[in-house]
Amino acid sequence: MPDGTEVQVFTLSNNHISVKITNYGAIITGIEMPDKIGEMENIVCGFKNLDNYLSNEYLGSYPYFGAIIGRFGNRIAKGNLVIDGKTYQLAINNGPNHLHGGKIGFDRRLFGAETFQTENEVGLKLSYLSPDGEENYPGNLHVTCVYSLNEKNELGIEYYAETDKTTVVNLTNHSYFNLTGGKEDIMNHELFLNATQITEMVEQIPTGKIVEVKGTPFDFTKPRKINHAIDKMPMGYDDNYVLGNETGELKFIGWLKENNSGRKVEVYTTQPGMQVYTGYWNPELIIEGEKKFGRFSGIALETQHYPDSVNQPGFPSTLLHPGDMYYQKTVYKFISE
Repeated sequence: MPDGTEVQVFTLSNNHISVKITNYGAIITGIEMPDKIGEMENIVCGFKNLDNYLSNEYLGSYPYFGAIIGRFGNRIAKGNLVIDGKTYQLAINNGPNHLHGGKIGFDRRLFGAETFQTENEVGLKLSYLSPDGEENYPGNLHVTCVYSLNEKNELGIEYYAETDKTTVVNLTNHSYFNLTGGKEDIMNHELFLNATQITEMVEQIPTGKIVEVKGTPFDFTKPRKINHAIDKMPMGYDDNYVLGNETGELKFIGWLKENNSGRKVEVYTTQPGMQVYTGYWNPELIIEGEKKFGRFSGIALETQHYPDSVNQPGFPSTLLHPGDMYYQKTVYKFISE
């Protein structure tokens, strides 16, 4: 880091998959997996050097590649947070709204790290104490993120949080998948989602209504290419799907696949929603003399609570009270077929 702090990179691997994670922002920097003929490639947007994550070019049009997002993933309308009758004004850092935890969210914090290994999996436990008042959120929040990789090629991400004052928590991971290994954009990838509804949005903020996807470009209940409605959706997708998962069970919710490579990622989560973002605003960067990333360079499948839940009493609650434990889990399963 510029101040001399050392940042670590850890590799979780089995005989098929290799996942690189740094304790800066709890970022997944790379996931190497084979295609159908065994060719290994990195299938997520990320960098090999810390300097790229800190560069002005990257942060200027900041896509949050691979990071853990907190305290509150997605948007809060006008940065307006009311808890127990008290108003907290949060940073306005995305148009008129608050996004992804503020000006310096968990994506740019340094986590404590320890590795572990069992008979069936290897893992990394990352922890961070977000002090009371950080980004103007109330409460000292102890956050733990556990990454694990097992022999079934499943990458588990588990989130735990505890607070000493009532606060809000909505944690997610912001990895962008590109199953071609970055050789092409993601518009020819196929997406299937077990979701028949989305939160209706006006300028990226929910109206409070839940609407059906049937007969719209948002319908992925049958597998469709991401560009299937490009004439109606020239900027692609940045929308929250309602998963009908109120009980918090770990449920299969869909998959992403790319036919030429034979690579497929299945998604399972305990979360009630998932933001599908196709990376319209991803910056094009020159990395080691080569043009990389840019528009539609990856698709983020961000399992989460709904955007602006704090201002929508009808949405699943994101409040966390002292004495309670926040817990969510998401699994990405990697398949070559």
